[in-house]
Formats: sequence, C-alpha cells, structure tokens
Amino acid sequence: MDHDDTVVESTPHIHYPAHVESLKLLRPGRPPASLEEWFRKNFHPGVTAYLRDELGFAPEEIREEYRIWRAYTSLRRAAFFPGMLELLSTFRNRGGIVTVVSHSDADLIEKDYRAASENAGLPAFIPDRIFGWTTEDNRRKPHPYPALRIIEEFGLEPREALVVDDLRPGVEMARAAGIRTAAAGWGHQVGEIRAYMRESCDYFFETVEEFRAFILPP
Repeated sequence: MDHDDTVVESTPHIHYPAHVESLKLLRPGRPPASLEEWFRKNFHPGVTAYLRDELGFAPEEIREEYRIWRAYTSLRRAAFFPGMLELLSTFRNRGGIVTVVSHSDADLIEKDYRAASENAGLPAFIPDRIFGWTTEDNRRKPHPYPALRIIEEFGLEPREALVVDDLRPGVEMARAAGIRTAAAGWGHQVGEIRAYMRESCDYFFETVEEFRAFILPP
C-alpha cells in the first residue's frame, strides 16, 4: 500500500499546508502552487526535482524544507479514508500480508496506524513492513528496491502481490518489479493523473468500497 492519499487523506490537510509554510520561510513573497498543482508536482517530476529544479532550492534549503515538513507533520495525524483500516485488518486476518511503500517517514506512518487503531477502539494494527522516505534514490520508489525486498522477504511471487497507489512512482516501481497495480481513485480528482492511472494500472477503483469488494470477495 502507498500511504498518503491512498490509505490516509493527508495531502490537503497536512503535506500541502506544510509546503506552503516552508515557502513562506524560504521563498517569502513567492505564491505557492495551488493544491491541484501540488498534486501534479508530486506526480511529475516528483517533490525533490520540483524543489531543486523549479524552485531552485539549494541542498541546504531542501534539508531545511524537510525539517519544516517534519516538524509540521509530526504534530498532526492524518485521517484514514473511511473503511480502510477495517479493510486492511480483515484482509490480514484472512491470511493476507499488508506492507507500505511511501515517501513519508516510516515512524510517522506507524503513528498514523496506531492513532487510527486507537480511535477505532481496535488493537494496534501495524503493517507487516514499512518502507518510508530515504534520501537514497535507489531505495525508494519509483526504484523497484522496496517492492523486490517485500516479495523476497515474504517468499512471494510477483503475481501474488498488488501495489495500490494514487501516483506514478508506485506504478513505475510495480512495473519494474513485475507486480500488478491498482489505482486508488478515491485519493484525489486531478484529471490528468487519473487518466494516467486508468491507462497504466491493471485495476482502477473509484472508491474504497470497490477496492474492498475486489480484495475481500465473499
């Protein structure tokens, strides 16, 4: 599973406001991209390339942007999409394996799961493996390393796995690893991104309920 805008609705409420805050400090006077445009930059060319090449951030400014983002996100918990936590819990109870590959920090992802479990009055649900943000390009998506490590660690064939994501990096990672892909169509409504996901993924689910019906057949 991807995390942001696939399992939790985080970009509109956390990640985009954190970016706006960082621009106020690092590029005062420069208007931030709109929320829709921020989704597009995450889609292509990716956040790091956007900060470096379009905003002209020097390496130390990228590190400062990360510090601001980390401080902002550490104080806030993203809300799970309705039904998602229960879906994943049921899937694992039926013998499934739930892992996460995300550009968010692994410890913050775990805190999101713990908080959602507590709010739902459930035992703490923690994914079987979390691959979060790393500065090493060859260990984060779209590089296939996280997906390949997961199928190796759990003794799976690529055909036994499914990558669920709302953006291009997850699709490219899955393709390189020979794994099928499902688009989280509930994550946002950005037309060009949705068109790419419809064309590029093996499955496209408009709602969490559609995904549930697929992954948890009667």
